[in-house]
Parts: sequence; C-alpha cells; structure tokens
Amino acid sequence: MSKKIINTSQAPAPIGPYNQSVLANGFLFISGQIAINPATGNIEANTISDETEQVMKNLDAILKEAGLDFSHVVKTTIFLSDMAHFATVNEVYAKYFSTDHPARETVAVKGLPKAVNVEISMIATS
Repeated sequence: MSKKIINTSQAPAPIGPYNQSVLANGFLFISGQIAINPATGNIEANTISDETEQVMKNLDAILKEAGLDFSHVVKTTIFLSDMAHFATVNEVYAKYFSTDHPARETVAVKGLPKAVNVEISMIATS
C-alpha cells in the first residue's frame, strides 16, 4: 500500500494527533474540517453560512494541495450540531459541486470541536 501525508498551511493545522489528509492507493482521505481561519487560527464565522463557507474553503485548500478539486470528491460526511442547520449548510455546500454530487450522509451530533456547528470530512479519488 502506498501512503502519503498531505498537509497545507492554507488550511487549519490539526488540533490533535492526526493529519489534514492521507493519500492512500489513489484515494485522498480528508480529516473533518471546522471553520478555523488558517491565517489566524481562530473561528471568526458568525453565522452557520459563514461557518460552512470557511469549512468548504479549508477542504478546497487541502484538495488543491493534493492536486485535486471538488470534482474528485466521491464521499462526504457532514456533522451538524443541530439538524435545523441542514438547509443552510446544504445551500452553501451545493455551490462547490456540479451536478455530479458525491455520496453523503449528514448526522446531528451532541457536540463538535471548539463548539462549532458544522464539520465536514471527505474522500476523493486522485
């Protein structure tokens, strides 16, 4: 098995013992991203739309570091602090994909790191 760690300064540094992403056997596994601004290391979003936008920008930066884009994404997982955010997150999320959407699940959870409202992880093909 070939395995390569891919990290970028254009996305938030991991806040635990993990990497931003791992490329293995043609698949890029991207760790869950939250709305941390990589330039400041802070969460600056004030709305669920702003949070989701920052999350998607962080994911985009990791994809780009691997030489990929959202058209390569085959699977996503969205974690929400409240299902009431579903429609708003969906609206922002949809802007990043063409009609060739990846498989996905969305789940509500009791809590997320740094008390954010949305976290998204992805799997892409290289």
